[in-house]
Amino acid sequence: MSEYVSVASTGPSAAFFDLDRTLISGSSAFALATAARSMKMMPTHELVRDAMTAATFKFRGDHDTGASDNARDRILGFVEGQRQDDLLALNERVLPTLLGKIRPEARRLVDIHRHAGRATYIVSAAPHEIVEPLAISLGMTHGIGTKGKVVDGIYTGELDGPFTYGQGKVDAIEEIARFEGYDLRLCYAYSDSSSDLPMLSAVGHPVAVNPDSKLERHAKDHGWPIVIFSQRTKTVIRRTATGVASAGVAAATFAAGLELGTRRASRAFWR
Repeated sequence: MSEYVSVASTGPSAAFFDLDRTLISGSSAFALATAARSMKMMPTHELVRDAMTAATFKFRGDHDTGASDNARDRILGFVEGQRQDDLLALNERVLPTLLGKIRPEARRLVDIHRHAGRATYIVSAAPHEIVEPLAISLGMTHGIGTKGKVVDGIYTGELDGPFTYGQGKVDAIEEIARFEGYDLRLCYAYSDSSSDLPMLSAVGHPVAVNPDSKLERHAKDHGWPIVIFSQRTKTVIRRTATGVASAGVAAATFAAGLELGTRRASRAFWR
């Protein structure tokens, strides 16, 4: 813990968390789709199609421009013509479900970063109107999500900022770092997917969480720490053979978080 505090106190920094299969177990897609269906914002056949498409897209960790463009278009197509107030109203149904999916290990990591004085962010391609309230509910600094352009309270189907997927996540966190004065070399990022390699590579302390095969290979090759979260409470941490030194801080951080959580006895549509 002393090693972690020393690093944390060297300058302003932040910790950036991917959402699906990193901060939460599973995908946020079905919770959001179900809520939209219950409020008659989406027919059942689209719910099933989009939830499956988003889950497959996330699982593959696609970098393909066509695939990411299609995901972006699906998001914008869903909100186009919708009232912003209606999307915000989904939080009454979506947030309790997503909060129930928060991994205890991830929650403890968020807490220990906050206690060290570090800002904490969710970074997701999901709509900002969902990501921001979830982040605030967890006591985090902010949520960074995809923003749709709104005119007279109605979504136009156009982006109002970067599509926060792949390089778009980097663009978003670099803008925040400039505004807040964060040194990205002192920042942390957590993700399970190779699609987040740009974000992980942009910070000084990348951590692979339950990584897909491509991210796991990259983490081993570059000496990044690899952390395995279970769905609920059983936790295993392993470090790559080449990454013992770089994994030290992350492992110490997680161990302290695990101890704190034990004492407390706490029990996409889109990525």
